[in-house]
Amino acid sequence: MTVTLDLLRHGEPQGGPRYRGQTDDPLSGRGWLQMHRAVAARQPWQRIHSSPLRRCREFAAQLAARRQLPLRIDTAMTEIDFGRWEGRTAAALMRTEAEALGRFWHDPVSHTPHGGESLTDYRDRIVTAWQGLLHELPRQGRVLMITHGGSIRILLHHILDIPLPRLQQIEVPYACLTRLRIDWHGGVPNVRLAAHGSRCS
Repeated sequence: MTVTLDLLRHGEPQGGPRYRGQTDDPLSGRGWLQMHRAVAARQPWQRIHSSPLRRCREFAAQLAARRQLPLRIDTAMTEIDFGRWEGRTAAALMRTEAEALGRFWHDPVSHTPHGGESLTDYRDRIVTAWQGLLHELPRQGRVLMITHGGSIRILLHHILDIPLPRLQQIEVPYACLTRLRIDWHGGVPNVRLAAHGSRCS
């Protein structure tokens, strides 16, 4: 028996590119369109999971209501917390914290933004949530999780044993879909990457 788990990154949020993290911006009009296009031709899911942040949750709630599916909000699946960089653009940070930003870009594992969540703590949070999710998933069918680019990268790091410092080499654009297939052998989950990068712009 196999379950298909589709990880769908949220669409474009209001406010444009910036260190958004846990800043709770809603989707832009373009972001809503991206998400509608991303799910339009997909086979039906049996349930939906979502990050609690608005750029994920509001579309998840609309989709669940329209398709009459159960919706679970996974509070641990929020994006990383960027601390005092929250809501700021890279251009703005280059004017005020260029040295710290450069260190972060070069080695994000060792250089956490002031007041933010370390990459290893973020990894541990997402992996712990993932392990709990595996125990709750049905043993067959299709499940959709609407989440964040960082969370998808962390899960790929965990499943494929990708080194943590190389996470930014994985592109996860807005409304990008990553498909996992999971089956169980003697109660032990076997997780495989089936597809990555299906998107609508």
